[in-house]
Amino acid sequence: MGTISAFASDIILLEVDGAITPPVASYIVENIDYGIEKGASAVIIRMDTPGGLDTAMRNIIKKEMNAHIPVIVYVAPQGARAASAGAIITLASDIAAMAPGTNIGAAHPVNIGAKPDREDKTMTEKVTNDAVAYARSIAHKRGRSEEWAEDIVRKSISTPAEEALKKGVIDIIANNTDDLIAKLDGRKIKKNNVTFELKTKDANIIERPMGFRYRLLSTISNPNIAYILMMIGLAGLYFELANPGAILPGVIGGISLILAFFAFQALPVNYAGVALIILAIVLFIAEIKVPSFGLLTVGGVISLVLGSIILFRTPELYAKVSWGVLIPITALFTAFFVISVFLVVKVHRKPPITGIDGLLGERAIVYKWKSNGTGKVFCHGEYWDATGPPDIKKGAKVKVTDVDHLELKIKPAEDKD
Repeated sequence: MGTISAFASDIILLEVDGAITPPVASYIVENIDYGIEKGASAVIIRMDTPGGLDTAMRNIIKKEMNAHIPVIVYVAPQGARAASAGAIITLASDIAAMAPGTNIGAAHPVNIGAKPDREDKTMTEKVTNDAVAYARSIAHKRGRSEEWAEDIVRKSISTPAEEALKKGVIDIIANNTDDLIAKLDGRKIKKNNVTFELKTKDANIIERPMGFRYRLLSTISNPNIAYILMMIGLAGLYFELANPGAILPGVIGGISLILAFFAFQALPVNYAGVALIILAIVLFIAEIKVPSFGLLTVGGVISLVLGSIILFRTPELYAKVSWGVLIPITALFTAFFVISVFLVVKVHRKPPITGIDGLLGERAIVYKWKSNGTGKVFCHGEYWDATGPPDIKKGAKVKVTDVDHLELKIKPAEDKD
C-alpha cells in the first residue's frame, strides 16, 4: 500500500442545490473526471438536497468510490440537508462533513408512480432490503455506522450534524468552506489500496458551477416546470390537430413534450395521470367533430383536472407539483380548451358565406330582366344568370332561393328579408 501526499494544489469545488437528477449526476461525474485530469488534490461537493432518483444517486456513488482522488461531501450552508439519496451520497464520500444546523438521513425508498396503499408488499420489501444492503455496504466500506445506515432506510430517521458526528456518520463539522479546508489539512484517506495525505492549507479553490446545459436540464427536471411543459406541448398538438398546417403550434408542442418526457425520467410520474391528461385533449378535439352538446367537453375538463392531481404520486416534496402551480395552470388550460372548442364549434355552425351554398338566402339587384322570367342579377359582387317571376322590374331587390348549376332562382325580396 502506497502513500500519496496531496500537496497544496487545486481543489475542485462543486455545488449541488436541489434534487439529485440525471443532469446533476452528469455534472458531478464530469467534474470529478476533470479534477483527476487536472491533477487536483481533491473534489468537494457542497450539497443541499431533498433527495432524488436512485439511478442518478448510484452513478454519483460509483464515481465517488472509484475516483483516483479523494471526494469530500460537505452538507452546507447552515440550514441545508442531505436527505434520501443525498444521505447515501454523503455516506459514500471519502470524507463527510456538515455545517452546524444541518441534518442528514430519511432515505427510505419510494416506489415511483404507485400509491403507497396499493404497493405490492413483497416488492416493497425487496426494494427496501436492497436499499438497506446497499447503504450498509457503503457504510462498512467507509468505516461508518452500519446501524445508522440501516435506520435511515428502514425507519427514515434524520440526524442533526452534531449527533451525526458523535455516531460516526460524518468526520467533520465545519462552519463554512474555508473552515472545512483548514480542517482537511493533514488528514489521511485510505482509498483503493492507496493512502492520500491532504495538504490543503494553501490550496487553490476552483469553483465549477453548473454550466448552462446542466442548469437547463436540471431546471426542466423540476416537477412544476415539467408539468407546465407537458401542458404547453399538449396544447400545441391540440392546435395543430384542430388546424392542420398551422405548423408553429405543432413545433412548439413537440419540443415541449420531448422536454417534459425527459424530465419525467427523473420524477415519480404516475402514467395514469399522463393518460388522463392525454384523454382530455382527445375529448376536446372530439367535441369539435361530434355534436355531443358539451358532454365531451365536460368529460375533458374532469379528465384534465384528475390527471393533473394524480400526475405525481410520492411523499417526497421535491417531486410534487406545487398546488400554487397546479390550480392556476389547470384552470387556465381548462378555460383555454373550453373557449377554443366553443369558438371552433361556433364557426362550424355558421352558414356558409362563400361558394354556391353562400348564395342561398342572399339579396341581389336585378340588372336585366325579360318578360319570360329570365335575366341577370348582381349578387356577391358578380353578375349571375337568373330565373324567376316574369313581372320583376330592373333594379328591384330580390332574394336567392336556389342555385341550379350557375343559374340563380330568385323571388321578390320582402322587407323582412
